[in-house]
Amino acid sequence: PPDIEFPHPIFDINFHPVQPMIAAGLIDGSVRIYSYSVDGNKLLHQFDHHKKSCRAVTFSLDGQSLNTASKDKSICLVNIETGKVHLSFLKAHSSPIYTMRTIEEHLIASGDDDGFVKIWDLRKKGKCIMEVKENNDFIADFDYVGNSKTLLAASGDGVLSVFHVGQRKLIEKSDNQESELLCVSVIKGGHKVVCGTGDGIINIYSWDQWGDMSDRFPGHPMSVDTCTKISENVICTGSMDGMIRAVSIHPNRLLGVLGDHGDFPIEKLRVSNFNLLASCAHDAKIKFWD
Repeated sequence: PPDIEFPHPIFDINFHPVQPMIAAGLIDGSVRIYSYSVDGNKLLHQFDHHKKSCRAVTFSLDGQSLNTASKDKSICLVNIETGKVHLSFLKAHSSPIYTMRTIEEHLIASGDDDGFVKIWDLRKKGKCIMEVKENNDFIADFDYVGNSKTLLAASGDGVLSVFHVGQRKLIEKSDNQESELLCVSVIKGGHKVVCGTGDGIINIYSWDQWGDMSDRFPGHPMSVDTCTKISENVICTGSMDGMIRAVSIHPNRLLGVLGDHGDFPIEKLRVSNFNLLASCAHDAKIKFWD
């Protein structure tokens, strides 16, 4: 598909789980949903329910609603058929929300600028069923493993926190790595976890051995701001230098540069269920990569 250009910088993007649609949350607080195809892209919806920048967008697993979170501390659920907000928590956090993820059909996780993590049960009109603060800086990214109900939270304080969602408690925290953890992905069939850092190193952890990392892979000249799993052995990374790279883990090597956004830092990478990669950067564009 061709690029999608926006009037303002983009904080987050996410693919619809079933339809060829992508959502974007913008710095001006607006949220837009586009359909995409090789023949062109079409704006389907625009929402303006947030008062400040929209920092996170994530579809429900069935794709019927879009969950949005904002610097204004609110979380809203939008029905994408009607375009109406059908559930909102205006003071979901006491600090600006930094990231959010749909983890199960009725559960979403949110993390804020001060290190709080909350789990919300949407069946109970959005009841918060878990609230923990194990980190001292912003929660940058989540990953989730459903069969073990394990939520991983990467934080700007350099610590990876691991939670059991069913038991609603902390399992363990990593040692402080003294560099911001900016993104997290579970790979190798659940045996390894990778985190991108502020100093351009990829930290590699072995599952259930959370204290110290098992390996580290330097090689990015600037911070690794976002990453996404392409296969069990390969991730794509987005860096402050505007480059999107394919990286093999064990064996650790840079496979090459997929593309770039010029000199604009990469904000987010996402992969659709149809193996299409999308990127957004500070140039206010979404680009697609096969």
